[in-house]
Amino acid sequence: DWVIETAIGRPQWTISGAKRPMAVSITQSTEVGTIYGLDEIETIAAIAKRYSVPLHMDGARFANALVALDTSPAEMTWKRGVDILSFGGTKNGCWCAEAIVLFDLDRARELAFLRKRAAQLFSKSRFVAAQFEAYFKDGLWLDTARHANAMAARLAAAIEDSATAKLAWLPQANEVFAVIKKAEAEKLQAAGAAFYDWHKPHGFDGHISEDELLYRFVTSFATTADEVDRFGQLIA
Repeated sequence: DWVIETAIGRPQWTISGAKRPMAVSITQSTEVGTIYGLDEIETIAAIAKRYSVPLHMDGARFANALVALDTSPAEMTWKRGVDILSFGGTKNGCWCAEAIVLFDLDRARELAFLRKRAAQLFSKSRFVAAQFEAYFKDGLWLDTARHANAMAARLAAAIEDSATAKLAWLPQANEVFAVIKKAEAEKLQAAGAAFYDWHKPHGFDGHISEDELLYRFVTSFATTADEVDRFGQLIA
């Protein structure tokens, strides 16, 4: 919260010629497989409100975070101070299906006009949006997210048991990060494993040697337990 307050509370934002922050945006779950807790979201929202900027939630992996926290969509968004949500389905089984959800009715009414003005009105978009009917039916979207998260936990356990790889940090959703020697990673990829290297986070240098890299693994609704177990055998 100190970092956010420092960034949006700078004195120069009061100068008329300066560019001012227009929103605070958080990603739930994040690109590194972590999740904001409900109290953390509420704290960030309070800071945003203090400086009169809206809080946006990038929910590309919204379902994964939701099932991991075992909460409701309302509890993870507007009840905690989120103003606008980018609700994603593409990373959880849909094709190009994303939705913008505003929790202020006046802003919601204006959105259709803003979309047109910004040249974002995609012709025949109803065929994309129709996927959401099947996505939500009988809780399918939650089931696919739970499966992806479970496969990530299974993969993390295999990496923890490995003599040739180590977890960078514990996954909270469906992304797993591991430190692996470059030569070993090349062998795994040659054997058919699909993953790629990732930039080192700030302050992570002390956790990785020169012959190692940080690698990112992503599990999905389509990942099978057999695939994870076969990878576990490769790194055993």
